[in-house]
Amino acid sequence: MGGMAIDPPDLDAVPVAYRPVPQPVSGGPGERRREPHEEKSKRQRRLEYPPAPEPLGVAVVDNHTHLDFRDGLVSVDVHQAMDAAAAVGVAGAIQVGCDVESARFTIEAIEAEPRLLGAVAIHPNDAARLASRGHLDAALAEIESLAAHPRVRAVGETGLDYYRTGPEGVEDQQEAFRWHLDLAHRLGKAVQIHDRDAHDDVVRILLDTPRRPDRVVFHCFSGDADLARICNEHGWYMSFAGPVTFKANDGLRAALAEAREDLLLVETDAPFLTPHPWRGRPNAPYLVPWTLRGMAETRGVQADVLAAVVANNTRRVYGDF
Repeated sequence: MGGMAIDPPDLDAVPVAYRPVPQPVSGGPGERRREPHEEKSKRQRRLEYPPAPEPLGVAVVDNHTHLDFRDGLVSVDVHQAMDAAAAVGVAGAIQVGCDVESARFTIEAIEAEPRLLGAVAIHPNDAARLASRGHLDAALAEIESLAAHPRVRAVGETGLDYYRTGPEGVEDQQEAFRWHLDLAHRLGKAVQIHDRDAHDDVVRILLDTPRRPDRVVFHCFSGDADLARICNEHGWYMSFAGPVTFKANDGLRAALAEAREDLLLVETDAPFLTPHPWRGRPNAPYLVPWTLRGMAETRGVQADVLAAVVANNTRRVYGDF
C-alpha cells in the first residue's frame, strides 16, 4: 500500500474488453457516463483501465457495482464485464440500481447474465430531489414492483447522504430510508445502505425501525472502529471498497481490523473508488482482488483464507446465484 509511482498499464495485461480504442466510443442517447474529471480537484482523470490482477485462489462476489455507468475509453457490456471478472476469481456481482432508470437496467441485466444478482432503490440524493418535485411517490412505487423480482436480492442503495444534500433534504431522505427498510422487511430481502457523513442518523433510524430487514449491509463502509463495533453488536455486514487500500485511510483500516470476520464483504462500487495502486482510473468488478488482498494484509491473514470467509458471508446475505 505504499506510494510508489505506477507505470502505464501493459495493454496485454488489460482484459480484452477494457483495452482502449483509437477514439472514445460514443454512447447512445441517455448513456450514463462518469465525469472525466476528479470530483474535488477537477483535474482530468486517466481513463485507461488497469491491468488484470493475479487471480484469487478462492472465488468471491463483488457486493456492489454499477454496470450501467460507462467509464473509461470503451463501452463494456455485462457479459464482457463478468467474463473479465471470472478470469481473476470474481464469480459474480450484485448489480445495483439507484434510481428508476438504473433499476430497470438492473432487471434487464440480471435476466440476461446469470452471474449477476440485483439490488434496487432510490438513492438518498435522488430521493430528496424527487421529493422536492413531487415525483418521489411514483418512483418508489416502481421500485417496489421491481424489487419483487426473484433475482433482486436486496433493496438498495438506500440510506442517508449529508455530503451532497443540504439540510433542506434531510427529512425527505430519512423518510425514504424508512420506506426502503420497511420494503426490504416485507419482501424478506437484504438492505444495502449508503451512509455518507450521516453515521449517527443511519444507526438511529435502523435501531428505531421495528420492521427492519434481518440482513443489513453497510455498502462502501466508511465509518471508524466505533461504528464497526456497533455493526458487530447488531450483526450488520460491512462491505469494504477501494478506499480501504488508500494510504491515508488508517481509520478505515482500524475499522476493518475491528470488524467481525463473519460480517465482512468486499465490493468495487465500480466505476468509482478504484483501489490502490490504480486510484483515479476506471474501476470494474475484475479489480476486486486488489481490495481483497489489501483487506487480508490489514487483518494479517492469507488472501485465500479471507476470500473463503467473504464468499460464505456473501452467500448468507444474498443466497445462491
